[in-house]
Amino acid sequence: MNYESNIVLSENQYKVVGTRPVRHDGVDKVTGRALYGADIHMPQLIYGKILRSPHAHARILSINVDKLIDNPLIEAVVTCSDLPEMEPGQENASLKYLRDNVIASDKVLYKGQPVAAVAAKSSHDAEEALTLIEVEYEILNPVTTAYESIYENTTVIHEDLNTTETYASIRNPRNIASHIQHSIGDVYKGFEECDVTVEKEFHTKTVHQGYIEPHNATAFWNKDGRLTIWRSTQGPFEVRETTARILNIDVSSIKVVPLEIGGGFGGKFDPYGDPVAALLSKKSGKPVKIVMSRSEDLESTGPTPGSYIKIRIGANTDGRILAAEALLAYEAGAYPGSPVDSGALCIFAAYDIPNLEINGYDVVVNKPKTAAYRAPGATNAAFATETVIDEIAEKLNIDSLDLRIKNAAKEGTRRPDGPIHPKIGSLEVLKAMKEHHHFNTPINKPNEGRGIAIGYWMNGGGPASCTLQVNYDGTINLNEGSPDIGGTRTSVAMQAAEVLGLQAEDIFPSVLDTDAIGYTSGTGGSSVTFKTGRAAYDAALDLKRKLMSRAARIWDVDITLVAYQNGEFIAGIDHASNPEQHMTFRELAEQLEDTGGPITGSANTNGEGEGGAFAGCIVDAKVDPETGKVDITRFTIIQDVGKAIHPSYVEGQMQGGSVQGIGWAMNEEYIMDNKGHMMNSNLLDYRMPTSLDIPMIDTVIVEVPNPRHPYGVRGVGEVSIIMPPAAIANAIYQAVGIRLNNLPMNPETVMKGIWSSQE
Repeated sequence: MNYESNIVLSENQYKVVGTRPVRHDGVDKVTGRALYGADIHMPQLIYGKILRSPHAHARILSINVDKLIDNPLIEAVVTCSDLPEMEPGQENASLKYLRDNVIASDKVLYKGQPVAAVAAKSSHDAEEALTLIEVEYEILNPVTTAYESIYENTTVIHEDLNTTETYASIRNPRNIASHIQHSIGDVYKGFEECDVTVEKEFHTKTVHQGYIEPHNATAFWNKDGRLTIWRSTQGPFEVRETTARILNIDVSSIKVVPLEIGGGFGGKFDPYGDPVAALLSKKSGKPVKIVMSRSEDLESTGPTPGSYIKIRIGANTDGRILAAEALLAYEAGAYPGSPVDSGALCIFAAYDIPNLEINGYDVVVNKPKTAAYRAPGATNAAFATETVIDEIAEKLNIDSLDLRIKNAAKEGTRRPDGPIHPKIGSLEVLKAMKEHHHFNTPINKPNEGRGIAIGYWMNGGGPASCTLQVNYDGTINLNEGSPDIGGTRTSVAMQAAEVLGLQAEDIFPSVLDTDAIGYTSGTGGSSVTFKTGRAAYDAALDLKRKLMSRAARIWDVDITLVAYQNGEFIAGIDHASNPEQHMTFRELAEQLEDTGGPITGSANTNGEGEGGAFAGCIVDAKVDPETGKVDITRFTIIQDVGKAIHPSYVEGQMQGGSVQGIGWAMNEEYIMDNKGHMMNSNLLDYRMPTSLDIPMIDTVIVEVPNPRHPYGVRGVGEVSIIMPPAAIANAIYQAVGIRLNNLPMNPETVMKGIWSSQE
């Protein structure tokens, strides 16, 4: 079956941008030459292992490492006492949380929290040594859900936690770390004018990013005080800064060398084993490598939060949404910092609603501290909004897509958090959904239904640096600071190649360490093609100006008479009549050494103007009413990408995010017992989707250029995960007539819904 693959609205035509060259790192990765974190080896390397708490909530009464002191197999032992002293005070509370998450001091707040660590010549010896460490605990009652933490009389996890309100910090020993609020108009008056109102509660479980490669870190603290860390990371500069804070050393004393990443999705920003490996290295005088097991990674690093959401939306009989309100309670894990702020921003951001109020709560629970996961916070929120929107459409007897079109946010619409939407492709995406033959193909099979959902993500920017060096053979070395996830080396190189009139294959991109490149914020927020691509664009312009100046010097003409077109330098008014004043890029490169030396171009950008992303999906699902099994039979995602620099990579991001959204919807969850222990900390029991669970993900690229980028780029990596849970829930309703408000929608959940509907 042939599907429409692209809807292209961008009118600009380019020679490199929009093509599909082979990725620069492809051969290294398929042949095994690419270097990942666990591949690091060096002289005198020893291995670290971490002792982790067996309890979800307990007070540490004592730690005894005496049995390891004279053990000849052990190179070093560290506990919290090896961290530098910290001044007391509320201003250092966040630092204490960072340190305790790396190695606990007075309490453990989740099962798997580090308590001590050892280093030995072999990982086996280090593992065995952990059994000789004696820790005495006072076990406390755990709190494992946001709902429980807010609405039930639960144990206080942090006695010193202040609740940060929107404009103040309130001393109140409870488990709410912060409260944010957004409002537009008069929500009470708005609901009075509504003819139809739907109010629902939603619960979602903790889920993991599911990257292939577990966390790792190798550290060598040299005798000169210089610390070098090799790791797979999305944010080498963030790792450098956080590690410096934890160890109380200058950032200039740390060099972070980013290696290839076996998946990140937001989960590889925070340092976990890095400060521990550094302390072990400092004590032993040798480089130390720590590589987590899969169970350690699931239990001890940052998943995305479970949540409780209560939402109410109202509309009039014309289908105009007049009012909406939401309460979002997101699990931060053991320490403050859930993505409830972005969830609160996104929950109604796809719509133009004149009256709304949103209250978001960051709630600490006895689980690992949460980390980012692809559009963090937005998937939970859209699950609530998009299922309620469908129910309103049904009550009004209006097509649910038409209801979305009627109420869609557009350029000039105010977001719930205040800013005005710039140019976004919301209506273009909705039009593409309405015209797509997937949407218009009837479903006539029993127990099969079709659902839709839309989503918004604001995307990220941030500072970025890039340098370009001309080689004498006419090629370019491109140096950047953004670790490559999803082929960003190539998408960045393509933007430089477009400026210089070269082929993408003429650009050789490298991701450098924190000593070798200017500050660049991490690979997250769908930011790299936008921000680092812009830095490469500006660096290419800088290089182009310098090369034109060199050509003018060679020809002894004014630089204003030199032009650069299609990879060729030309001088004079009548270019065609003077062929001697023509020079290719390579010909000029060959003369650089004899005409003034090498030339480089460089640029630093602040990454502003990133532009939001808007997308929708159409899902067909078949439900077995006897078993509750749900099969996704057809899936189409439509997304405004601004401009697809490399369409294959864009399609891959759209498909990858959709697959993760399907997993979140159908299977994935942290299964916790009443002690706060994760019961499925392996990839057999933590079930992510495989190729057997997923149909072909059809993609429709909509290009509404971002006016604040020279090629119209918008981030594309995150919005695709937002819609699948809601769209699948809507499809299940159309198939068997049950509304599901809890994730995941596994067979057990579906059967409970079917049985409840029959009572």
